[in-house]
Amino acid sequence: MRRLFPHPADAIDLREAYDVERPAPAGRPWVSLCMVSSLDGSTVVDTTSRGLSNPTDQALLLTLRSFADVILVGAATVRHENYGPPKRADQRIAVVSRSGRFDFDSPLFASGRAIVVLPEDAPQVPVPSVRAGTDTLDLPAALGLLHTQFGANVVQAEGGATLNGLLAAGDFIDELNLTVSPQISGGDGQRLTVGAPALARRMHLAHVLEDDGFLFTRYVRMR
Repeated sequence: MRRLFPHPADAIDLREAYDVERPAPAGRPWVSLCMVSSLDGSTVVDTTSRGLSNPTDQALLLTLRSFADVILVGAATVRHENYGPPKRADQRIAVVSRSGRFDFDSPLFASGRAIVVLPEDAPQVPVPSVRAGTDTLDLPAALGLLHTQFGANVVQAEGGATLNGLLAAGDFIDELNLTVSPQISGGDGQRLTVGAPALARRMHLAHVLEDDGFLFTRYVRMR
């Protein structure tokens, strides 16, 4: 792993590169979005991101998770990527859903480490939940509740594209860690965000790392 920007260096440790201050904004957690995309903009190959990744990218995901209090992820991504319980005993995975329909016997939900984030009028669920909004999720309120009820000062969002679109629309992406995979994937895979209106959210480039042709970029929101 080498750093291309700033201050080029030939040997960089992932933890050293990403262990930075992430100050929680007033009333909500710092939101860090972690994604991988192909050169032609797709975030999946055959419905999952695994075909775009490499061992360094997978190590980066785990490194970034180690800095987060809560991992925020959409229901479809949990199903497609087969999410299990988090590695850290004090960490939770918050799953965003409109319906609350899951296999609650799966390892993630059976572990007691999952939170379901859903509208107030969604059906009851047999695990801890955060409820905000009617018919549709009130994401600002939900983030605030993760902050106050579950002590989330840093939230790592991991997709999918619809959740990313909600975060972008609300200007909640404080940090984007985007891995650019050196392949053209074709197909009709979703781009990084889906469903957001036209935006102009300027991000500051904090660093670019490279390993085996993969680019590991970190952007921070300019406010």
